[in-house]
Amino acid sequence: MSARTRASSVERTLREMFADAGVRGWLHVADLRQPSAHIAVDPQEPVPMGSVYKVPLMVAFCRLADEGALDPLQRLTLEPHDRIPGPTGVSMLHDSVTMSLRDLVLLMMSISDNTSADTVLRAVGPAFVDEVCRDLQLTDTAIHGGAAGTFAQLVSETGAGSLDAAMARLSDNDTAAPPGVYDPVFKASTTPADMALLLRAIWTDTAASAERCAFMRAAMHRQPWTHRLAAGFPYDDVKVYGKTGSFGSMRHEAGVVEFPDGSTYTAAVFTQAARADRRLPRADAVIGAAARVAVEELRGSEGI
Repeated sequence: MSARTRASSVERTLREMFADAGVRGWLHVADLRQPSAHIAVDPQEPVPMGSVYKVPLMVAFCRLADEGALDPLQRLTLEPHDRIPGPTGVSMLHDSVTMSLRDLVLLMMSISDNTSADTVLRAVGPAFVDEVCRDLQLTDTAIHGGAAGTFAQLVSETGAGSLDAAMARLSDNDTAAPPGVYDPVFKASTTPADMALLLRAIWTDTAASAERCAFMRAAMHRQPWTHRLAAGFPYDDVKVYGKTGSFGSMRHEAGVVEFPDGSTYTAAVFTQAARADRRLPRADAVIGAAARVAVEELRGSEGI
């Protein structure tokens, strides 16, 4: 069987897996050392990326730190009125919190704290994040103000009086999402191919200095969620680094899978479920399952 035929067969398998899980899927999985060796499903189609925007934001933060234009140890006090909604970290606290920018980056990457990310974004500046994306050839990536911008746009698009009401409308299976809600033109958006480029830059010390790239890899290794990408690689000796992202019916993860023999793979898997339920375990699990199928194909007969 030719390489092209095998790739076509794997792509069909992946599409069937996504369909069986009740989702539309986008995927790019590549060998870190041989990026031309990759498996993909619609890898250049832009989609809203939810909290995956925190990865390019982290890179922009590290570049400013390298330039001396930003002090990672600068301490900021976040008051209750500074919070934006989110289920983790500072977003769910009631009182004033003081911590360094560096620790805010760790919170936004490990437990996906929205308030920490919004604070870092204000320190870095949305325009600089977009500039970094252009410099790294992420031509289809734009953050559009991050989570705060996405939330404000969502309230406007749904005509709801609050973010809670807007999110409730998105999770109602009996109500169609208003036009534009999932349009990547107006949301923080990217493609699996762009995220593959960004992850490779972080892992090859070209996204920023070697010291900062090591910091970024360590931050992505601290993510505690194991229900998406990591679910496909449940072994103590396989390291999974990742950043999840969720928005309405969309569930994503972009990360890296590293095996004991040193072989390493970038993996960006984005999905949109047919249903808007907040809990869809099969939609989460197919992210890891699809990545595993792609990695197994790239590893060939060696397997996992």
